[in-house]
Formats: sequence, C-alpha cells, structure tokens
Amino acid sequence: MHRFGHFKTITKHRHLVFKVARKIGIFWQGLIHDLSKYSYTEFHNGAKYYTGDHSPTRDERIDKGYSEAWLHHKGRNKHHFEYWWDYDIKTKKYAPTKMPIRYVKEMFADRIAACKVYKKERYTDASPLEYLLHEKAEEYFHPQTYKLIESWLTMLKEKGEKETFKYLKSIKNDSDY
Repeated sequence: MHRFGHFKTITKHRHLVFKVARKIGIFWQGLIHDLSKYSYTEFHNGAKYYTGDHSPTRDERIDKGYSEAWLHHKGRNKHHFEYWWDYDIKTKKYAPTKMPIRYVKEMFADRIAACKVYKKERYTDASPLEYLLHEKAEEYFHPQTYKLIESWLTMLKEKGEKETFKYLKSIKNDSDY
C-alpha cells in the first residue's frame, strides 16, 4: 500500500485542476473536482496499485481484468466522457451523448493536470493533445464533444495556456457549440 504517495498525487492533481478551472471560469467545479478519489473504493484501490508514474487504474485492470476504482469514479464525475453514455431510443443501443460545455471545460482542465502530474518536467502544452490522440477514444465520444475537446487541446498546443484559457473563459454556455 502506498497511501501517502497516492494521497499526494491525487491532491496535487486536484490542485492543478483547480488552478486551471479558476482561469477558465469554472471555479466551483475546480473546487469539488475528483472528490470521489478520497472515497474508500477509489482511494484504497488507488493506493494498492500506486506507482506514481501512471494511473493506478491501469494496473488494477491488469490484475483483476477491470478497475473497480475507475467504475466508481466515472459514474460520479461528469467530466469524463464515459459518464455520458446512455441508451439511444432510436438505435436501441448505448451511445455517447453530447456533454454540457462546463463538463468539457472540466475535462480540458483534468487532462492538463493529469499530464502535468505524470509527465512532470517532460510536460509541454502539446502533451494533453498527444494523450487524447494516443488513447484513440474518438469513437467513444459524441462527435461534437470530441471535435470541441480536440480543438481546445490543439489551441493549447499552438497558442499556449494564456490565450487558450482566456478564450475558454469567454465561452459561457452550450449554445457556444
């Protein structure tokens, strides 16, 4: 068990998300971001599989074939695209739904913070976009949500934090996409 290391990592992550969230206009979401990581299910499994250089859910999946911590987490945190899957009455299949803009903003902040925590000094403004493209999850996002997060992460890569954060702060509601 690596309780202290895991606690430091998730707390650092939350602080970095809050820092970005304030700058892009989602103060409250930044403040309450990922509080479920301190719940027994997520914290215990996170500490058990903690290495400090990647998410412990990966190693939990390797060990068990699934991640109990991730299943708990994604069902409680609306900034994950996986939360936004629902039964489509027309197709009679589960499918991704369009995420509200405030949760796409939180996902943006989350991806920056996760890359900064795990990449450390190797982090660049291109890192969150590279991770999005590497995970090859486009088919699991609603198409409009994917285009939006990809465009914001591309803007971050090309124009940097200051300009991108200013732009995101100007976006106020879902009609903006």
